[in-house]
Amino acid sequence: MLLIYTSKITHRITYTFKHICTRILGIEVKFTNTLEEFISYAGPKLSYGKKPLGNEFFLQSYGLLNQQGFESIDISVKEWDDTKCFFLVGKLSAIPFDIFSASFYLLSRYEEYLPHVKDEKGRFLASESIAFKEGFLKSPVVDVWAYKFKHLLESAFQNLIFSERKMTIHNLIDASQPYAYSQKGFLRSFSGFAKDLSKLRLRNIVKRSGVILGLKEDPYSTFEWIIENVKESKVKLTVFFLLGEAINFIEGTNYRRKKFKLIIKAVSDYKQVGLIFSKDALNKYEILKKEKKQLEKITNRDLSSSMNTQYLVSLPDNYRNLVELEVEKDFSMVYENQPGFRASSCTPFLFYDLDYEIVSPLLIHPVTMTTEAFKDEKESEISVVIEDLINSVKKVNGTFSLVFTNRNFTSDKKNKLWKHLFIKLSKNASVN
Repeated sequence: MLLIYTSKITHRITYTFKHICTRILGIEVKFTNTLEEFISYAGPKLSYGKKPLGNEFFLQSYGLLNQQGFESIDISVKEWDDTKCFFLVGKLSAIPFDIFSASFYLLSRYEEYLPHVKDEKGRFLASESIAFKEGFLKSPVVDVWAYKFKHLLESAFQNLIFSERKMTIHNLIDASQPYAYSQKGFLRSFSGFAKDLSKLRLRNIVKRSGVILGLKEDPYSTFEWIIENVKESKVKLTVFFLLGEAINFIEGTNYRRKKFKLIIKAVSDYKQVGLIFSKDALNKYEILKKEKKQLEKITNRDLSSSMNTQYLVSLPDNYRNLVELEVEKDFSMVYENQPGFRASSCTPFLFYDLDYEIVSPLLIHPVTMTTEAFKDEKESEISVVIEDLINSVKKVNGTFSLVFTNRNFTSDKKNKLWKHLFIKLSKNASVN
């Protein structure tokens, strides 16, 4: 156990130290603001504050973890070894910046509470983030900092024991559009025909007719292929289904259809099923609650994992609603069109509510990227980016998650890369 002395124990301090020391490094921590207890403790210990007490292991505080609320902060990013850092402190500190204030800033998504430019869907832009602007978006710097901190602790306290963890792969599938043409109902099918006819997409009309008449398989229904390739795998997989209204009416599916329910049940027999909350649900709590109950009725299980449609995250309201509904895990922490680490960590972390200054039980699972981020790149370029990101996670034994869609596994030649990658990741093998 590591004893931490600080003059004032705040929720921010306990939250950030526990994430870095316990979740990432695997050591238990205890906090004290009693000087006598700190001095008499014979085990590994450090002080965190404005100045050292003596010649102990000392980390200087920048001050963010003793504040409340949020305000605009001028941040200067500097180089530190082979990574970046900010919130620099004095020379007496064992680390030249406040690793805990910087980590809290990134994990709490502090910058997303501040005024910012949004994209056309109302989302926080990757280009607005400090990680993108300063060139460390593709590095899980919170975990990198934690491991550098670990090396310093190992040198200072040789009897301090760290529990080892291994890199984890958690594959995700966005099945918000499980069918291209079938299970739509009359209105959606008619609208689809009308739209294709107005744009003279005769090939689509032929395909839609063949599927609806039962002459062809729906091209997006790739779930048998998915199950076949994961049923013996020990790698985590969560498949997310949308039961509410899709943003594009024609792309929606009638969740009451028996065949759709059977697919959800079939997937849940082998791997975990999650729910994609619709845009309507994100704007109205009663709809959110209704969609949750609908999936639970189909699977006969409590909902534990969710994702927001189009990765819409409005802090803190969206996450507060999930806490209220007792959803355990959320997988919306990703930029749809930009690979990298939105919260600068590849370790799941608890949602910290900056308005209420409390740590919630909701576990945020950072997602590294979606396949939608690679619409225009060549296969060779995509492979390099993915391999680099996997290696960055492997160095810190974190969790690598990629959001596929069921559409990535159709017979189209352009999907060869995604099918190959999914199989490799499901086997926990190299993507090369």
